[in-house]
Amino acid sequence: MGKKSRPSFKKRQKEMARQQKQQDKQEQRRAKSEVRGKASPAPGGEDPDIAGIRPGPQPLPAEWEYLQGRDRPKEPSESDS
Repeated sequence: MGKKSRPSFKKRQKEMARQQKQQDKQEQRRAKSEVRGKASPAPGGEDPDIAGIRPGPQPLPAEWEYLQGRDRPKEPSESDS
């Protein structure tokens, strides 16, 4: 039977580069986590993603404003029959 070949130098370098990249990513994750932890909440305690939204139907966006002047279609009533 043949001998097992030793890992090539390139393969070892590639593996070391992969491990280094993983370590760099872990450090970046830790740094981002620390930044997020230190961030203060928004002033007034309001979430900026939902600021200005109120319960109920929302106003139409500008591109739909032309629909506000139109009448709604009539619904059939009992007296029309």
